[in-house]
Amino acid sequence: MLKMRSFLPAVAEQLFRDIKKTYEETSQIPDDLLIALKFVFGPCALQALDLVDQHSVTCLLSPSGRKAFQVMGGSGRLYTCFVSCHYCPCPAFAYTVLRRNEGPLCKHILAVYLCQAMGGAQQESVSDQQMSLLLSGTEAL
Repeated sequence: MLKMRSFLPAVAEQLFRDIKKTYEETSQIPDDLLIALKFVFGPCALQALDLVDQHSVTCLLSPSGRKAFQVMGGSGRLYTCFVSCHYCPCPAFAYTVLRRNEGPLCKHILAVYLCQAMGGAQQESVSDQQMSLLLSGTEAL
């Protein structure tokens, strides 16, 4: 079960629950949910789906239970996203989400949420030391 995200509107949380349920049953996302995704998240919805299709999301897990996600952006740059605090270091997140408040998230974080709903993230184990370096911003895996 997905953890509830207080950072997202209730409609977005419900949409992710619906996507998870439908995807578990049919292994696809029906058109009505794709339209809802585009309506709620705007143009970044299609870009996020592209990232999911390209298997660009990796879930990093440490023995202590810490979790972070790395998303390979369209430019080839690797972004470390933290869903627990709703953060991505990409320029779009800084500008569109934080500065202009034009959307709840960037395509990288949306791709992470979609992968969580669809079970599509690649899994990679890292040591606690590697995770600490990653969390401090001093190392990209």
